[in-house]
Amino acid sequence: MKHLKKIHIILLVLLIAFITFLVTDTLKIAFDTDHLKYNVKLDVESNRDTENDSYVKNYQNYIASNPATYPKDKTILVSAKDFTHIEGNYEIINNFNGVAESVLTHEVGSISLPVDIEEAGFYTIRVNYYAYEGKSSAIERRVFINGVVPFDAAENVLFQRYYGNAAVIYQDYAGNDIRPSQVEKPIWTSKLIGDPLGYITEPFNFYLNSGTNVIKFESLREPLLIDSIVIESVKTLPTYEDVKAQYEANNYEVAKEELQFVQAEDAVRTTSPTLYPLNDRTSSRTMPSDPTLIKLNTIGGTNWDKAGDQITWTFEVPKTGLYEISMRVKQRLANGMVVFRDIYIDGEIPFAEMEGYAFKFSNDWRVQTLGTNEESFLFYLEEGTHELTMEVSLGIYGQLISDLQDVIDNLNKIYREILIYTGPSPDPFRDYELANRIPNLISRFKSELEQAKYIRETLIEVSGNRSEKTGILDTVILQLQDFIKRPRSIQNSLSTYVSNISSLGTLVILLSSQPLEIDYFVLHEPGAKMPQSTPSFFESTWFGFRSFLATFTTDFSAVGRVDTGEVNETIEVWLSIGQDQANILRKLIDETFAPENQIQVDLKLVSGASLLPATLSGRGPDVAIGQADSTPVNYAMRNAVYDLTQFDDFDEIAQRFMPSALVPYEFDGSYYALPEQQIFLMMFYRTDIFEELGLTPPNTWREVVEMIPSLQKHNLEFYLPVPLTQGAAIILPPNPIFSTMFYQNDGQFYIDGDRQAGFNEGNGPKVFEQWSSFYTNYSFPVEANFNNRFRSGQMPIGISYYNTYNVLSVFAPEIRGKWNFVAVPGTEYVDEHGQTQIRRETVSTGTGGIILNQSNKKEESWEFLKWWTSTETQMRFGRELEGILGAAARYPTANIEAMEQLPWTVDELTKLKEQWAWVRGIPEVPGGYMTGRHLDNAFRLVLNEAANPRETIYDYVQMINEELAKKRREFGLD
Repeated sequence: MKHLKKIHIILLVLLIAFITFLVTDTLKIAFDTDHLKYNVKLDVESNRDTENDSYVKNYQNYIASNPATYPKDKTILVSAKDFTHIEGNYEIINNFNGVAESVLTHEVGSISLPVDIEEAGFYTIRVNYYAYEGKSSAIERRVFINGVVPFDAAENVLFQRYYGNAAVIYQDYAGNDIRPSQVEKPIWTSKLIGDPLGYITEPFNFYLNSGTNVIKFESLREPLLIDSIVIESVKTLPTYEDVKAQYEANNYEVAKEELQFVQAEDAVRTTSPTLYPLNDRTSSRTMPSDPTLIKLNTIGGTNWDKAGDQITWTFEVPKTGLYEISMRVKQRLANGMVVFRDIYIDGEIPFAEMEGYAFKFSNDWRVQTLGTNEESFLFYLEEGTHELTMEVSLGIYGQLISDLQDVIDNLNKIYREILIYTGPSPDPFRDYELANRIPNLISRFKSELEQAKYIRETLIEVSGNRSEKTGILDTVILQLQDFIKRPRSIQNSLSTYVSNISSLGTLVILLSSQPLEIDYFVLHEPGAKMPQSTPSFFESTWFGFRSFLATFTTDFSAVGRVDTGEVNETIEVWLSIGQDQANILRKLIDETFAPENQIQVDLKLVSGASLLPATLSGRGPDVAIGQADSTPVNYAMRNAVYDLTQFDDFDEIAQRFMPSALVPYEFDGSYYALPEQQIFLMMFYRTDIFEELGLTPPNTWREVVEMIPSLQKHNLEFYLPVPLTQGAAIILPPNPIFSTMFYQNDGQFYIDGDRQAGFNEGNGPKVFEQWSSFYTNYSFPVEANFNNRFRSGQMPIGISYYNTYNVLSVFAPEIRGKWNFVAVPGTEYVDEHGQTQIRRETVSTGTGGIILNQSNKKEESWEFLKWWTSTETQMRFGRELEGILGAAARYPTANIEAMEQLPWTVDELTKLKEQWAWVRGIPEVPGGYMTGRHLDNAFRLVLNEAANPRETIYDYVQMINEELAKKRREFGLD
């Protein structure tokens, strides 16, 4: 009995505790009406005093170098048609969307506009423009004032494009919302020229002399239609107190109206195709929400985190008066940070407090009223339609990131100076006397240490606590303190030092990311009762339980399927790419392929290793896309892949691609795949380091050899890729550098009707010896992480596949603008006219789409492959992929016309096309899987055992030939 009594008491206590929790939770939510408590005001100034001409410092020096004159109340309008000089193609367009005369400037050229200034001083420049149709990337221009780019940040200014939903949000067959495609919705708009990186938060101030000045815009990317430019006096935003006093002076009254909701997912336009409606299922209070269906009910999140990205909404004001603005937001992705937004009403920031408005970190959704901790802001709005725009701003982080960039640049420079004496692998037992050899080494470390401490303290002050971001700085601070304390041991920690500098580069990315998710806005009178932002415990539990039950009844593989009209046939397509890519392809199929061809596609995302066993068992798909270069011919030799030349229009379709892209898919006069991607080699180099050392990128392999002493004098390295076997993969591709040099010397991979390897013929042995010498004579690294060493500057030059551009663009922000790429080094020869020419052949890798022989729907499958590799589909797929995942996902399409429509700059595209024309494909033959492996074996023997290169390649060619002969006999080809 006593035992039962004790259990009853425990249960009663638990019940009371649970009831208390429920009551407390309910009361807390019900009485949580303080929507100002999340507001925060921050103001941080840089303490950086450096002689370095860094990005922000360069602009500050420009301001300081001119008289501090700011003329008042000046507005000068200059029509684009009044240009004094123009270069490149251009058009004067009349009556375009309501503008009488405008000038269209293309991707190459410039336009110069005269400006007559009465009073010299600083002015801002506003451009009235229209984002004319191009490649759907931001428009870039270089700004000259009187023939000179005034400061570094003016080297590249951006003009945004505008996007919106292609259609209203619609539903699939089960009632789930389908994300609408984002399409361009260009409008005439105006932009104050400012910093595209967001480090400088104010619009650029340009100093103009009295008299006639010439402002020139040089094209870097995309066409731009210009109506006019406006030269304006530099304006200082009024404070809210000033605006409030004006309200009182004008006798503005508070509007007494019902709550006016604006659903955030119903944005009228954005400046990025990534800013599409999202589905939030974390809260039943999100409007609208459903525990079982996908509802697009928010916008922003991680997609809305880049400086300059804007979202604009329209809303109706029922009555003229003063209103408060509240919004339901979630900021939990930038852990331990505040994020910033510039807030515009009808295109203007109403007062200074709306510039760099802060949203601090919180784990859950909240309703936040715009204002301070003590007072909400009132906005005067007249009856009718208005626009609310929010733009990502770096706020105080802009200056911190600039200071951090300074630290990274200086620490990297010190590292390169240390390398001169220690090399990349220093002797731990040797005293290199670095403190005596390197000028001011310890004092420079102290300077960077103080700056790192300041940034760390500021981040803690802003966020109120430590985080993984301050942890990165803690590690750097500890190491710098150790270096200062024990300078003789610096060389022992160089690898950690480089890793820490890379971590600081990661910190730049983290601080630059400013995500914010929004559910809705509310326009209301002061003191109005706001909707409950968080659900109660019961509400949340019930919502979660229903969501859990839905997982047993919902066919998630069918989510997204819509009615595409009449369907005559259904084919099965397998792909082994990411989920985002699959979703884009699914949407493109439903929008264009299925309704136009009356063929539905059963799209399946499968492992790449699944195709072989499925094909052998007779359960494979009709079409498989994303197949490696080696797959089509290897399957075809086993009668598993269909010969595409059997289709009458194959030759016509093949014109979409470079001939080199089709080479790996050809065997015995038949072709077994259509190319999807083709990635070839380019040479990347650090422009800042080359300028520092007085070097130029080598044009030939001879110049590569001549440049090596200049690099190695500073213990810097040149990167040439050596592919390694990945996991259990059997096929090792032929080394791309050897293949490049071999093709440049008239080499043929296979001779005698593909019966023998051609490495022993002609200049083959000489090329193999020359290639091996880079590693044996000049100590090139065989294995290296090129991306990391390129970031640090240890490898200021290297050859890599051109999609390295994607990685460096996104994950190495600290070297933005400090690197470039050019064609690979070539081999000189004398032509029939006695002129010295350069051959630049190189090789590529890629993927293709195949039709399985077991398919009984080959005509329908061919229609799909033609559609998938078409210019329009490849272009849309590439643009949407980059729109969702950013520049890191720049799509390396094999379609020539589609490649030209992707958002490369003119300069980048020109270099890529010049190299692409030289690309040669490596044929696939029976037994060819041993070619790359034995080539690598020969190389390793020369490298590790100092074997004679010419004799070694001869021996291994015999082994390759034996395998080729064996496979030909196996397949009955001889």
